[in-house]
Amino acid sequence: MSVTIAKAQIDQHPIKSENSNRGRQPEEVVTDSNSDTHKQNFDMKVQNGVLKYKLQNVSEIQQTSMKDENSTKICLTIKSQRGGSPSLEKNDQKSVTTVQIQENVVSHKASLENYEAKLCDDQRPSTKRQLSTESAAKSVNVRKRSTVKKSQEEIVKLFSVASSGTQSGRPYLPAVSSSQRNPRKLLFSSTDIFSKVDTFSIQKGRKLKEKEVFDALKIARAVTEGYRNDVEKLRAIWIWLCHNIEYDLEGYLGFSQKICSSDEVIRTGKGVCSGYSALCVEMCREVGIECVEVSGYSKGVGYQAGDSLAEKCSDHEWNAVFVGGQWWLLDACWGAGTVDMRLKTFVKRYDDFYFLTEPSEFINSHFPDDQTWQLLTTPISKEEFETRPMKTSAFYKFGLTLTQPKQYKTITDDGEAIVSVSSSRLLTFSYEMRQRDPQTGALKQEEVDSSCGLMSVTRQGMKLRLLPPEPGAYEVKLFARREGEPGALLWICSLELECPSIQKRQALPNNPYLNWGLAAGASALGVRGCSVEGEEAIEVGEGGECKVILHTSRPLMMVCELTHHELDATAAKRCLASQITAEQLVCNVMCPYKGFYRLSIFVQDYDTGSGNFQNAGNYLLHCQNQGLNPNALYPPDLGLWCGPGLRSQEAGVSHFSHTGAIVNAPQGRCNITFHCASPDLQIHAALCAELHEQAHFPLSRYVLLTFTDTSKVTLSVHAPRAGVYRLGIYGRKPPQQDYMSLCDFIIRSVCEKPGDPFPCVYSAWRRGCVLLEPRTGVLAPQSSVSFRVRVPGAQRVCVVGEKRTDLKMNKSRVWEGDAVTGNATQLKLAAVTKESNDMHVLMTFDVLNLKNEL
Repeated sequence: MSVTIAKAQIDQHPIKSENSNRGRQPEEVVTDSNSDTHKQNFDMKVQNGVLKYKLQNVSEIQQTSMKDENSTKICLTIKSQRGGSPSLEKNDQKSVTTVQIQENVVSHKASLENYEAKLCDDQRPSTKRQLSTESAAKSVNVRKRSTVKKSQEEIVKLFSVASSGTQSGRPYLPAVSSSQRNPRKLLFSSTDIFSKVDTFSIQKGRKLKEKEVFDALKIARAVTEGYRNDVEKLRAIWIWLCHNIEYDLEGYLGFSQKICSSDEVIRTGKGVCSGYSALCVEMCREVGIECVEVSGYSKGVGYQAGDSLAEKCSDHEWNAVFVGGQWWLLDACWGAGTVDMRLKTFVKRYDDFYFLTEPSEFINSHFPDDQTWQLLTTPISKEEFETRPMKTSAFYKFGLTLTQPKQYKTITDDGEAIVSVSSSRLLTFSYEMRQRDPQTGALKQEEVDSSCGLMSVTRQGMKLRLLPPEPGAYEVKLFARREGEPGALLWICSLELECPSIQKRQALPNNPYLNWGLAAGASALGVRGCSVEGEEAIEVGEGGECKVILHTSRPLMMVCELTHHELDATAAKRCLASQITAEQLVCNVMCPYKGFYRLSIFVQDYDTGSGNFQNAGNYLLHCQNQGLNPNALYPPDLGLWCGPGLRSQEAGVSHFSHTGAIVNAPQGRCNITFHCASPDLQIHAALCAELHEQAHFPLSRYVLLTFTDTSKVTLSVHAPRAGVYRLGIYGRKPPQQDYMSLCDFIIRSVCEKPGDPFPCVYSAWRRGCVLLEPRTGVLAPQSSVSFRVRVPGAQRVCVVGEKRTDLKMNKSRVWEGDAVTGNATQLKLAAVTKESNDMHVLMTFDVLNLKNEL
């Protein structure tokens, strides 16, 4: 069953109400009609497929007094699931009487109270005419204002539902001082009881809809049946109101004098919500719960930050209920849903926040006409209410605190402003900033570029550094979501930003991920921390390089992304070198240009190797120097496995002499050693580079692989000229046919002198063979060359040129001797092993004519 609340303009002349015996002001004028001709009751009538809440037997005088054009009409209609009953429509032909409402006072509450006493006497048994034991025990008799003594222990100011300057209303007194308020959580032992009440109330509402029960008082008794205390009864009524009342948008939109043109979903106004609050009063009192309507201002439909309420009438109504020994606030209208003003549709969006809300939180969006209904120890002024930032219910549900700024409007300092929010739990944050048109003040459609904000998120909250692109006024909206939860982020807060002037600065890179620094959910992804913190820029050194390290709690894969306004995608890949180990992820970065860079890091579980890479952090890099020569970037075709890491560890390769991915060779030479755990592992190495001048020999001649013993491996590199090289290390175990990449090293040489190549190595050069002399593969002609070499298991070792020279084994089991190059173009080092009597070539040396140049 849905109840539709419609709104129109009618008479504003007050209807004088009957005097119920509960809390009326003594001076209130009432009219008591006991005759049948003046007997007035609430009733329902089926009309056009819906049942309407109406008043019967209204006198002609009262009907005549309802014709002022400036008054308001409320029509409560309860939608039948089956479109109403035709038989009822035929049997009841009485016209529906409209009830006037004072627009700025109490909505239609006064009309409902006009017939309350008679309604209660005629329809309720005497045992239900009194308040519940709990409420009655806390009731306080009305006293004249002149006899009241104020104290800090007891606030005895009259609680008036009506707006100031009106006579309509019911006076109530608080039973407990606001300085002694009990927190909301003490009203119930656990929230589990709410779950049971909610389920029962929804189910009961469906059954009542099927039975076509549309009497609000009967519904109140039905949904609260079986509950023992006021909190459970109130919860049942609240749930029914929030799930069965819908807005009549046509009536509402016709009433509103100020329609918001933005595309956001906004709260409804007083015309609709007065129906909610009146129904809440009637249903609560039917089951013995003291409930009143409270009128005032709200930060809902049509509200804009900074609006002055001084000359405006109140625009909203909500309820105060007396349960648990004190007064509480609730707003069933805002609890039921919202209105999308762009689509002009009602959006069902149940919001539990507005049920018995803490007064300190309720006051940020609801300001009562009578400040006593703030239920605060120290009430705030209307001016302070206007200056407070706009916070939504999600803001409080997430347990957030706005630490900076304290007011809705902030002015930039030297073109910058800081917004910070503290949190008790891990959240995902986002924001959007839109500039206002300087002429109309309306928000522009497009958002300001994300480069105009630097946001960092931690477990303790969020910090946002705003850098407006030009002077002007801006609206800043904050959004949040619990980390790891699916769905869209929820709007939590709105602020206004005024920028008188801007500071000249280098352009910041766009950040589609918004957050700077380590992502808030990085720990769930397996990242424990980072070598740099916060959103502040990382200053790049004079060499144009920097390093970012993520510490991990489990093995992860990593890919990186680097952006700069002058850097294309191909060059950007050559600016990154990643090293992946079991406990950390290292990203080496080169910055070839001046200015700011964005480095984004994405991770994925290493063990699964499936799923998408997720953003673990975004870092702002600042290079103040000219940067590097683009030709000095990292070598092309670098793999994910730079330096020793998980891949080499899994292959049984460990104890590297160089633990980083980058090896500097000032003299153009270096040796990299490591150990192989398995004797079956075959190792291969390859040197690659993007040389602008072709080397005289293949690059394979500039790296020499040596197994010095059963497990130790030495890779010797001679750089042919200054530059950056990739040294790839590969391995395989028989019967594998293909070599697998184990890791890449970046070799950087600054030596301008050309390096000598190594001898050309053949397959007979196997484990345990060591070349001691000569360490170059190029020999001069007509020269004597000393050879020293280890060849395990060799029966004979010789050097073959124009003639053969046999080497002799010394006491250290090193084969040595001198050979003459003569006019030969090549010398061969060969050996005869125990396994075979054949001579096998181990390696060859080139003999170059003096006229040739390397």
